[in-house]
Amino acid sequence: MSITLEELRAIVCGTAAAFRCVTEYQPTGGPGSKIFPPTYNEGPYAEEKRLDPSTGREIQCVLLDSVQSQANRMESALLEAHKSKKISLPLLVVKFDSKKLLKKIVVTSLDAPHRIADAIFRDCTVDGRGFRDPKYDIISDASTQNATKIFEMCPTALVFGMWDSTGSRGGMGAKFQRALVSEIVGYDMIVGVNTHSRIDPLGIRADPGMKIYKTVDGGLTLNKKLAKDPDKSIRSSEIIHGNVTPSIDKNAGVTISRAQQTTTLSLPVLRRLRFPLGGNVMSDIIVDEAARTALVALGIAAGTLARVDVDLRSRCHLWATHGTEWEILDHPGKPTQKFTIGPTEAFDLLNEAVNAARKTGLPWGGELNLEPTTDLIELVAMSQKLAPKSGT
Repeated sequence: MSITLEELRAIVCGTAAAFRCVTEYQPTGGPGSKIFPPTYNEGPYAEEKRLDPSTGREIQCVLLDSVQSQANRMESALLEAHKSKKISLPLLVVKFDSKKLLKKIVVTSLDAPHRIADAIFRDCTVDGRGFRDPKYDIISDASTQNATKIFEMCPTALVFGMWDSTGSRGGMGAKFQRALVSEIVGYDMIVGVNTHSRIDPLGIRADPGMKIYKTVDGGLTLNKKLAKDPDKSIRSSEIIHGNVTPSIDKNAGVTISRAQQTTTLSLPVLRRLRFPLGGNVMSDIIVDEAARTALVALGIAAGTLARVDVDLRSRCHLWATHGTEWEILDHPGKPTQKFTIGPTEAFDLLNEAVNAARKTGLPWGGELNLEPTTDLIELVAMSQKLAPKSGT
């Protein structure tokens, strides 16, 4: 079965605890193919023991995609849907296109790590006034009891969570709990090895009498005067010339029995939100329910899109072993109600929910263009010039 807006609203206004979507995957190379998890300084991989619910035994697992990474992927998918006009989302947009910059950048509230509360927006202006100017600031006074302005300008912050830790109130700034949580875990992990080698078609060889220097742009020079560091000669292999002796690296990739993506959308988190209109202190229950329903539709759309293309990184492309199915966690001890929904249906559901919310008087903004301050542009420009020197 699918789900209609009326059914969704009834669930949001009812007693259900959450929506849940669990999807199992195998590598696109097939069962037993090696995949590569994200690496960490302390790792290289995020390994841990977990309890297998089907057998009750302890098994070795590895994190393939974290909660934070999943949120970023879902926001990117929503941004693409917005750009292709399949949905319309309120969006903050900052264009760094000054002639001083070596690289032009566009940042939106679906790109910024802290969403609408990010320092990038804090250091921008709107109509010549600071974005966090007391006369314009909509974040400092936002709370679970008054989330209307956040709903208007950055509803994804109410779904993925937000903490205004960069504002004038510091750690006491507005905070919204994450309602949508998702991660991908690999089960029964076995760590593999990787090999390295290179045959140089130019036949460049190392010679103690050969003085090679690195240039500022990372290339080579035999002229000491053109060197980035005239006092430091290098081996040809340091600038990717010459042969590389075949070698084996440990802790390189893993095999797993299966990967599992678990996404939950908490309804109590969203039921705590209130949306007063017209400067009123108290909100109207009809308005609150319409806003919450729109946010749930937004979360379902994000979670559904996260399963369309699960290509996490180089050599970590996963393929679902079954279709996407959502469960409604409502009556403990009884079978869960389930529904299937694809991207197109999710877009339609979200658009319908937003239109219904608008009819109650709730604001749903468009794109708001911000201007970076002169100091922020200078800081970015200086950083871009330093990047080649620092090698990052």
